[in-house]
Amino acid sequence: MRTISTRTLSGAALAIALSVASVMAEDYRFGTLDILSPHARATAPMAKVAGGYMTIVNHGGQADRLVGGSADFAGKVEVHEMRMDGDTMVMRPVEGGLEIAPGATVELKPGGYHIMFMQLGEQLKPDESRAVRLRFEKAGEIEVEFKVEAMGGHATN
Repeated sequence: MRTISTRTLSGAALAIALSVASVMAEDYRFGTLDILSPHARATAPMAKVAGGYMTIVNHGGQADRLVGGSADFAGKVEVHEMRMDGDTMVMRPVEGGLEIAPGATVELKPGGYHIMFMQLGEQLKPDESRAVRLRFEKAGEIEVEFKVEAMGGHATN
């Protein structure tokens, strides 16, 4: 039977923790808003759309709205909602933006609200980070880095 020292285990645990931290998306504080774990899904080489996800927490006393954004790699950046209407999946832009009520946490995730990167000019590849300017009705604009995950990935939310 082979024994492993505590020192070896501690080193291994540290290496694992550092590798996990390197693939996690960065969090941002923007006025009274927290933007947590912004990430996007990798795309196929000729794809024209991609999805972006994050969690937004409003610590303020007023509602704000995520109304859109911009990115160098996409011709359009919109807030969309995906939902079921009977047996039919419907995806549409969120008219007027997505409200983040005072004290609320809103999760943008697959199958619900999300950012839609449209008219992609290039492929999004795993382990890249892509700059995106998010636009809020009251808070204004902030640039955040979206970590690109493997297709089907969901590492941070």
